[in-house]
Amino acid sequence: MLSSAVQILAFALALLGVLGATVATLLPNWKVSADVGSNIMTAMSQMQGLWMDCTWYSTGVFSCTLKYSVLSLPAYLQTARTAMVLSCMTASLGLCLASLGLKCTRWGGSHRAKGHTAIAAGGCFVLASVLCLVPASWFTNEVITSFLDANVPESGKYEPGGAVYVTFISAGFLLAGGVIFCLSCPGKRTGQLDYASSSTDPDKLVQQRRRQEKLHREQLEQEEEERRRRRREEKEEEEEERERPKNSQSKTVQLQTDDVEQEKPPQDKPQQDQEQQQYYSPSKLPPKDIKAGYSLQDYV
Repeated sequence: MLSSAVQILAFALALLGVLGATVATLLPNWKVSADVGSNIMTAMSQMQGLWMDCTWYSTGVFSCTLKYSVLSLPAYLQTARTAMVLSCMTASLGLCLASLGLKCTRWGGSHRAKGHTAIAAGGCFVLASVLCLVPASWFTNEVITSFLDANVPESGKYEPGGAVYVTFISAGFLLAGGVIFCLSCPGKRTGQLDYASSSTDPDKLVQQRRRQEKLHREQLEQEEEERRRRRREEKEEEEEERERPKNSQSKTVQLQTDDVEQEKPPQDKPQQDQEQQQYYSPSKLPPKDIKAGYSLQDYV
């Protein structure tokens, strides 16, 4: 995009073009009489414009008459009226858009939006310039053709007046300003170029700061989440380490009890078998049973 100084220059040229086109539309000297009368009481100069005809007498009297009838006017004059009014309106719209598209202003949106607005303003200025050139060229052609016509009397010949020259100059100013504004295309910029262009744009700087703050907050949130996850993992590992000794002790105690239970039956079983053998042996009876259960007859 163009620099602020170039845009201000283009805006100044367009402003001069708008003022010139407006003044030329209202001036009555679009064509001026070329032959001055010999009589002192006759008119010294006659002028014709888009809206009125004026006469300057030798006595210093200046009088103008408006052209009330529209249909009685020639085609080139009607076209000049319409084109000049449209040119002034289009150029005024271009000035409004240009004030929004200037880089030195704070309104108008972002860097890219300002670029598009400046391009629209340039298009309006170029169109206004064309609308100025068409009626001025056509009007000048008619005046010159009538002046070179031999059938036209000397008193009826006219020359292009100062309003026509002002119109041409205004069209040039509008065209120059429009072309400069049309070169304000933002384009596609990435990386370092985009950062360099945004360093001079306050809106772009604000957006970039907000983007950086957002990224910074996201990074902080990610780091905090990572810390929480690590803390949870550490707590889980500590709990597992605490539970491991208890489980190992319980397992060893259970294994010892199982070994004791497995070892006890073989020690008790021989004693029971010996008691049973001692108790059920026919040759060895317990004395209590002998005394209580057997009589003398059994022994006999």
